[in-house]
Amino acid sequence: MRAIVQHKYGSPGDVLELEEIPKPVIKDDQVLVRVHAASINIGDSHMTEGVPYVMRPIFSLSRARIRVPGTDVAGKVQEIGDSVTQLQPGDEVFGWSKGAFAEYVSVSQDALALKPANLTFEQAAAAVGVSAFTALQGLRDKGNLQPGQKVLITGASGGVGTFAVQIAKSFGAEVTGVCSTRNVDMVRSIGADHVIDYTRENFTLSEQRYDLILDNVGSHPLSDMRRTLTPKGTLVPNGVPVSGWSGGLGQPLAALVLSLFLRRQGRPFLSLPNKEDLATLKELAEAEKVTPVIDRTYPLSETPEAFGHVGEGHAQGKTIVAVAAAD
Repeated sequence: MRAIVQHKYGSPGDVLELEEIPKPVIKDDQVLVRVHAASINIGDSHMTEGVPYVMRPIFSLSRARIRVPGTDVAGKVQEIGDSVTQLQPGDEVFGWSKGAFAEYVSVSQDALALKPANLTFEQAAAAVGVSAFTALQGLRDKGNLQPGQKVLITGASGGVGTFAVQIAKSFGAEVTGVCSTRNVDMVRSIGADHVIDYTRENFTLSEQRYDLILDNVGSHPLSDMRRTLTPKGTLVPNGVPVSGWSGGLGQPLAALVLSLFLRRQGRPFLSLPNKEDLATLKELAEAEKVTPVIDRTYPLSETPEAFGHVGEGHAQGKTIVAVAAAD
């Protein structure tokens, strides 16, 4: 089968190659999925380049086991293992899987759900995975989001941000999104009650206060962000510029330490995919409370270009790799 393979660190155009590799063999509790689409996360780009450098030992352990990148996948079940009871050949599914940028993947049945009928394969690949899980868990679990709260989301036009705006609205929040000028209309169109153009206004200098801030950018000092909160508000940090040796890890570490002493300072977190949240995201998509925003779609052969686009940090929503045409 064809797959995108990485053998070393570097820019996507230099280290990602389209190769022929063996089709995966499934275990008893797995299914073989013919991949129709996969989506790219900014973390995929960081791991390709191996930044921040201090994280390379951890990245290397993962890359030694899996040389095909990608986690967010949508496709059609081709084969099922002997103990699989939840899925059948021919089922259209979406979920998370190692090695998503390939024509076939082997996946545990618990990492998949039936694809919502109202979503294309491209939308389904974007609808669950790192970005959507991060938005859901950051708002609901780390931020304890409640109906009627005022919520601010930075990076509102990005992969996590576009999901966060819609999920927060589905929870009954009053949502303010922060983005650049070219993305204002898009962020408003997906449900934001208010949109701040950061090129024209510094929201940390405003008199407006928020009950919850999901910070997907990390461009403001933590003290300035906390000043923008209500007395009982919570700051959930989820993003910093990444490059070089330390790659901006200082701010997450500072947030972690401060969270031990300051109630309004939330801790940095890593989203963890799970079956229950997959079902929640599916329900939101089927109810049309969450509609994935797709920036661009690339064929499998142009995956390096797709990675480069995401790595620039200006994508609107999700970037998709179309692996196979729908039957």
